[in-house]
Amino acid sequence: MSTDTILLLLGITLMYSTPMVFAAQGSVISEVSGVVNLGIEGMMTIGAFTGAAVGYFSGNPWLGFICAGVAGAFFGLAHAFASVTCKADQTVCGIAMNLIGPGLALFLSRVFFEGATQTQPVTNKIPKLFPSGFLKGSYANLNVDMTTLLALILSIAMVIIFYRTTWGLHLRAVGEHPAAADTLGINVYKVRYICVIISGLFAGFGGAAMTLAIVPQFMPTAISGQGFIAIAAVIFGKWTPHGAYFACLLFGFAQALTVVLGGGRFAVPSEILAMLPYVLTILILILFVGRAHAPKANGVPYNKGSRV
Repeated sequence: MSTDTILLLLGITLMYSTPMVFAAQGSVISEVSGVVNLGIEGMMTIGAFTGAAVGYFSGNPWLGFICAGVAGAFFGLAHAFASVTCKADQTVCGIAMNLIGPGLALFLSRVFFEGATQTQPVTNKIPKLFPSGFLKGSYANLNVDMTTLLALILSIAMVIIFYRTTWGLHLRAVGEHPAAADTLGINVYKVRYICVIISGLFAGFGGAAMTLAIVPQFMPTAISGQGFIAIAAVIFGKWTPHGAYFACLLFGFAQALTVVLGGGRFAVPSEILAMLPYVLTILILILFVGRAHAPKANGVPYNKGSRV
């Protein structure tokens, strides 16, 4: 394999893994606190639309990026209210988020863009890490956008928060044994609310990273399974921020392979290439899900005063 191909693979891997990294970190913080969030896909979708729409009308991609996170956070708040306060089934609630998110995004797209199911292209995308011409030749493939750097910084910050701060200790305690955490004065409901809202915030960022950096507009297929792959990355990464980050790189590499192999150099049917990221997801879940252990209280609503 030539150096040019390796650099191309690396650049595309970083590009496609970035939205999943944001979403996966959101899933990690929610599930470690004890709330299953299967609604990551829907939160990413509403974030993708909001980012593209705000970016188009304002001309400011960073404003679109922030608003996308806020939109995802509102969905996170709804999920937290249903799961934590109302003690609804978290799996069903997550599925509802995945139905409401795309539906609302398509409805708003028709309202704001004259009946179209997709937004107008964003004229100002999120800028690249380096100025144009700074990297020469094949190294220009490594000039990814700023969200890739933000995703890396977020992942490092998550590791520090999880394992080097008191709040991170509280967070993990709530996910492992909420009753014991409650006896120590930790507000279980408050911690879970914060974590699920942050989960939606990060998922919204992930959606915006797709429509403001990779695909410069929202369309119904903009987030096509990225949220579910992010959840698979969390399982593969054993519910740790760093594990989820590297798992997202692996899935991003699978998508990069589809681009490189589909570039005409190799006679691989396009249908097989399109299946590759999802087949890899299934294989990884089959091989590793039995070895990964979720937080003990993950998915279990907490009743104050109970012993579990």
